[in-house]
Amino acid sequence: MNRFLNINYNFFAGLVLVIASQIFFAQSQENFVSEVWVSDQGDGTYKNPVLHSDYSDPDVVRVGEDFYMTSSSFNAAPGLPIIHSRDLVNWKLIGHALDRQVPVEHFKTPQHGNGVWAPSIRYHNDAFYIYWGDPDFGIYMVKSENPEGPWEVTEVGIA
Repeated sequence: MNRFLNINYNFFAGLVLVIASQIFFAQSQENFVSEVWVSDQGDGTYKNPVLHSDYSDPDVVRVGEDFYMTSSSFNAAPGLPIIHSRDLVNWKLIGHALDRQVPVEHFKTPQHGNGVWAPSIRYHNDAFYIYWGDPDFGIYMVKSENPEGPWEVTEVGIA
């Protein structure tokens, strides 16, 4: 009987310790504010990385005083992030060129490693164009007069 009480006591003591530590941890996190990465040091210099995020295969176009960048989004939706900068240091996400991954029916099921790879953004005749190739489905293009959207999707070629 003593052994049984000792096991229950140890279990109960451990359970109380776990609960108490969770309460303490939750209270210590309550006022926590994470530090946001800022590469602009405010004195005309910057520190790397300029973008503390994963923008794979980036491509940038300059339109007047503004820079616009997009990057691979693979199978994620929304896809083709559009970010804006005036100095190539301070960037802001302003939208996505793809609401849904195309072809929509195929990407209803997650397709790890597929989708949008290495897009190319251009500006011509007052419109933005983004091209990307999908080895399984062909070449696609999105077009918009406003980099914030809406964007029109067009299939350019078949794989």
